[in-house]
Amino acid sequence: MTEAASPTPPTESSAKQEPEKETLGSFLWFVIKLAVLVLAFRSFVFSPFSIPSESMLPGLWNGDYLVAAKWPYGYSRYSLPLDAPLIPGRVLAHDPQRGDVVIFKHPIDKVDYIKRVIGLPGDTIEVRNGQVILNGKPVERERIGDFALPMSPNTGCTWGGQVVPVGTSKDCVYVQYQETLPNGKSYDTLDFGPTPQDNFGPVKVPAGHMFVMGDNRDNSEDSRFPAAAGGGVGMVPEDLLVGRATFMMWSTDGSANWFLPWTWFTAARWDRLGNTF
Repeated sequence: MTEAASPTPPTESSAKQEPEKETLGSFLWFVIKLAVLVLAFRSFVFSPFSIPSESMLPGLWNGDYLVAAKWPYGYSRYSLPLDAPLIPGRVLAHDPQRGDVVIFKHPIDKVDYIKRVIGLPGDTIEVRNGQVILNGKPVERERIGDFALPMSPNTGCTWGGQVVPVGTSKDCVYVQYQETLPNGKSYDTLDFGPTPQDNFGPVKVPAGHMFVMGDNRDNSEDSRFPAAAGGGVGMVPEDLLVGRATFMMWSTDGSANWFLPWTWFTAARWDRLGNTF
């Protein structure tokens, strides 16, 4: 008699696979990949910037947080975190357009600045009685309605404004003009009255540089002032460009208290979110 064969035990391949348990190493690898992805996005696509002053009123307010596109002008070391010197010169370079709101590194201290491009290489710039003269022709400038800035911890009232009560709050009212460049780009500017910087030049913009101005013309240390740490920027090399202002992602009047969560919402300037430039 032959003995019956005993059942074959299940092989390892046929056994049900146990789910692989996550290890500390795999989690750290995921974190590293995520960090690299975020850094690449911030370096080459979009990056957030905050507005710390009122030099670009009325378009940009202290407490605004905007997103800048990183690709329009090409890439350089200043596109990277900590200005890492990994990109030689500026690659995929493109010149800005007159009227662009640009973020760039200050020529001296390399701090981020934001201004509007007025002059490009070869342009002659002059300012007379507050009016910009571009290549010998006055830039169109029209007086429009006053600009009323709601006063808050982030927005006070400088010497060029007038405090006006509005219900239980106050506005700071400024004289406002609309300026239109030859390429059709229009934007609003503020005027505090006669100041020394209302008369400037003429100067010619050198090759590879740009002439920038703040929209708050009497409260902006821009290309009308020699480059100095913490002050004027002079003629700005295009190689210092970081990005172009694109849209507003957040804005706060500064009244929020971290320990009172509901104030995070009451301090938000909801009507400014999504504004484009």
